[in-house]
Amino acid sequence: MKKLFEYIGRYFILMGKVFSKPEKRTIYWQRILVEMQALGLSSIGIVAIISVFMGAVITIQMALNFESPFIPQYLIGYAARESMLLEFSSTIVALILAGKVGSNIASEIGTMRITEQIDALEIMGVNSASYLILPKIISTVIFFPFLTTLSMGIGIAGGYVLCILTGAVNPDAYITGIRYDFKPFYITYSLIKSSVFAFVITSISGFFGYYANGNSLEVGRASTQAVVISSIAILIFNLILTQLLLM
Repeated sequence: MKKLFEYIGRYFILMGKVFSKPEKRTIYWQRILVEMQALGLSSIGIVAIISVFMGAVITIQMALNFESPFIPQYLIGYAARESMLLEFSSTIVALILAGKVGSNIASEIGTMRITEQIDALEIMGVNSASYLILPKIISTVIFFPFLTTLSMGIGIAGGYVLCILTGAVNPDAYITGIRYDFKPFYITYSLIKSSVFAFVITSISGFFGYYANGNSLEVGRASTQAVVISSIAILIFNLILTQLLLM
């Protein structure tokens, strides 16, 4: 328990350094654009592939569970849409990105720590925490909602393609279900969650990378810890945000 409070204290101290006033804004904007490409654009492929297959799988599962003649087929499309909007495209995608983006951030900053590059920045008078972590946080908070929106569209489209290819569900009924009782706030809810998850993943991964020490094995350990703790934090914040926004 003592070690837990120590980690929490060091985390908030680090965040204080991260969000201190930037020294040169032009450099930060350049780094934000670079990080968007490295952490955001490079994740589009894996998000798209996973979303299209998950949309198809959810549609199959709903079709199997709604086989009763008393249940209209359009509810399959409705249930698939709600699953994608409320949970998969925000929470599950965030858990996947915690593994890809989180490990990348922790290993990159951790390597800079053990090779004394961070010490060199500090000697030059640069706020290393803000210089290294803040652009990553800003870029992911901006870009992750886009990935969430992309996941929603591709996942729903994946279910529709499955309907056409297999005939498991009438495509027209599926589209009717997608339109049925649509609540725009659910999209807002998912985008809010994805922004919070982006901050959680980036800040926690940056924390473990920044305080890595020793050799390359320690960097690997820090990367693993970053993914595990980020995933747990995502699940906790998912529960909290759902209670606050939907209840």
